[in-house]
Amino acid sequence: MALADSRRRFLAYCSSAGLASTLLPGVLWEKLLAGTGGQAPAPEALTPEMLASALAVAGLEYGEDERRQMLRGVQGSLRRYVERRDVAIDPDVAPPLHFSPLVPGMRVDRTSRPFRASPVTDLARPRRLDDLAFWPVLHLAHLVRTRQVTSVELTELFLARLAAHGPALNCVITLTADLARAQARQADRELADGRDRGPLHGIPWGCKDILAVPGYPTTWGSNAFRTRVIDTEAAVAARLREAGAVLVAKLSTGEMASGEYWFGGRTNNPWDLSEGASGSSCGPAAATAAGLVAFSIGTDTGGSILFPATRCGATGLRPTFGRVSRFGCMSLQWSRDRIGPICRTAEDCALVFRAIAGPDDRDGSVQDVPVHWDASMDVRTLSVGYLEPTGADEGRTAEWTANDHATLDRLRALGVRLEPFVLPPMRSALAGAGVGAEASAYFEDVLQSGADRDFTNPTRANGFRQGRLVPAVEYLQAQRIRAMVMRQHFATVGRFDVYLAPSNNPPLNPPGGSGGGVVPDSPRNLTRDHHDVSNLCGLPALSVPNGVYGPGRPTSLTFHGRPFGEAAVIALAHAWQRATDWHLRPPPPFA
Repeated sequence: MALADSRRRFLAYCSSAGLASTLLPGVLWEKLLAGTGGQAPAPEALTPEMLASALAVAGLEYGEDERRQMLRGVQGSLRRYVERRDVAIDPDVAPPLHFSPLVPGMRVDRTSRPFRASPVTDLARPRRLDDLAFWPVLHLAHLVRTRQVTSVELTELFLARLAAHGPALNCVITLTADLARAQARQADRELADGRDRGPLHGIPWGCKDILAVPGYPTTWGSNAFRTRVIDTEAAVAARLREAGAVLVAKLSTGEMASGEYWFGGRTNNPWDLSEGASGSSCGPAAATAAGLVAFSIGTDTGGSILFPATRCGATGLRPTFGRVSRFGCMSLQWSRDRIGPICRTAEDCALVFRAIAGPDDRDGSVQDVPVHWDASMDVRTLSVGYLEPTGADEGRTAEWTANDHATLDRLRALGVRLEPFVLPPMRSALAGAGVGAEASAYFEDVLQSGADRDFTNPTRANGFRQGRLVPAVEYLQAQRIRAMVMRQHFATVGRFDVYLAPSNNPPLNPPGGSGGGVVPDSPRNLTRDHHDVSNLCGLPALSVPNGVYGPGRPTSLTFHGRPFGEAAVIALAHAWQRATDWHLRPPPPFA
């Protein structure tokens, strides 16, 4: 029988028997699991015929003699799998196989330099305190340091806005009011005593609710965990606490860090409440854009900082992979997960990024590379490229394209030399194949405990089950293709310090949708191709609002850089933002 026919008939059998979602890892012995609730049976129950069916799922076909030769080894592997499941694995333990965004030939600047923010002078407290809700962190910090505004006042302002406007956006899972008030009082006492922790001292912020904070629920946006408290402090939360920042809320995340729907419903776009906020960092983006927090922390695996920042009109930084410790944060894919700030301005992102970046002794993927920032950098010295469009991109209107061209024109007027380039076809889909196995490993205990039965979206667990269908060899081969894509991409854009690319316009998602992404089925979508490649390469990117389209909804352009080259990316965006005001325009319903 031809391999294609064999596999097709086997999958049809699985579907008719209701067995497709209960396959074991490795070569996936589906028949063995019928009636076992997903638990592994005795290894001796394996037969050559069952092995043949399992091999078909992996796209393989061997003769009877070969299968019999394999059988004893496979039975031994199953014994080890069963034994391994008795070992408790802490959720914060990642595999010791750490992805690196660097390819041969790349050089990283590891020289420490002074951190220079923009000077702030002659800035006075506004008559209407509520106006501070939309001020940049840099300006709020000046008022706090000069004692024109206290941290307690700022904290009460944002707590009141969270209570008043949070329901309309559906972006708040837990208010941390008691903690916030205690931290604000401490911040004011320290300043009175002459202790200044830096530009985030006394500044209220919110975090995506997949970061653990002791004493408060960490829900992952799921009904299954809506009351679960993890007595761990996420590394990012700890660093912001040490920087003097004040945590006012844990903000909504799509269930299990996917999409814009959580156990409380859909998080809404502050510019149009009939739309979702897009992507699993929906709560941080919506709350920041609507002036409910001074800044927020999101995470990005496949676009979950960039997409919501675009939809909500915020400025979102996805750092280089290996910049920020993920300890105490739910993982979706160890080789892609990143944590970054969502702010009003590019410079605010630099301030927050400096506070959270750097290695610790708990996330082995984080590299020791200094965070550079100089607000006075002459961006005319940068080598800057822009992605030359080769065809229509889905979801992007003529207005959006016009806004992108206007951004390029403004940069040219600032003296920036722009060089167009074309992105060659890359096998990004193949390079990303199999990464779902990482999520399957992370959530194995969740599925085995039966907690998935309480998921808000019952189909969400299906992806975690499907990841167990990925053979280890296929996963590793996909990673090798990923390395090839990274080298090809470096050969294309490695000469640039920064390059500009169209932002995805993520589509609206139904309940249970993945959130973020583009509508499929075009011959080639430049925006989608580039987004996938940039993400797979672990590159830094900054989504910056650059106009409006349709009935006043925001558009954005994305600034990309070399690995660990955030300083240049932020500097170019900062120069553009100083010449424009799109990032300072609040959503009308919340102004």
